[in-house]
Amino acid sequence: MQPFTTLTAVAAPLAIANCDTDKVIPARLLRKLRAPPHGYAPYLFYDMRFDAQGGERPEFVLNQPAYRNAGIIVADVNFGCGSSREGAVYAMMDHGIRSVIAPSFGDIHYANEIQNGMLPVILPEDTCRKLREQLHAKPGAELSIDLEAQTVTDPAGESHRFQIDAIYKERLLKGLDEVGLVLEHLPEIEAFEKKHHSEHGWLA
Repeated sequence: MQPFTTLTAVAAPLAIANCDTDKVIPARLLRKLRAPPHGYAPYLFYDMRFDAQGGERPEFVLNQPAYRNAGIIVADVNFGCGSSREGAVYAMMDHGIRSVIAPSFGDIHYANEIQNGMLPVILPEDTCRKLREQLHAKPGAELSIDLEAQTVTDPAGESHRFQIDAIYKERLLKGLDEVGLVLEHLPEIEAFEKKHHSEHGWLA
């Protein structure tokens, strides 16, 4: 998993409250996909990005030239609610999005982002709204995220601090999923197993 330390990228404003994972990637499209995370990008926000004939909807933010290469999304409340599908994270990652900033997240989706190397940032609702206003006012503007400092710097240079669980922060900084976190302690685990079997040989 790629570590997350700092990120400066174009940010796209997405003012959709309760944006569920079926909006992020429709369930009917998942059967088209094989090994994640590659190949998911064309289906990101599919029903909002494309019309019934497959043509782009010009009003959707990621279809607009200034935001096509966005690496950050500034969303509204309860982003990623609904189904727990990891495909929603794969689609964003494959599209090049490494962080979503929102006032709140669906709990499972929040964990799925971290498990796959994305950074979900929780900022107050008013702050997120002001960030989206800045991005609308200056299409193509960048935000900077510093995970070590736990800050988001907006286009005006103002810094906004966010909170994140220390374990999640460590995993992202080191690029470790849950298995990788356990394997950091492999020498201690193997030493315990060796000692345990020597003292309780009958278990073998």
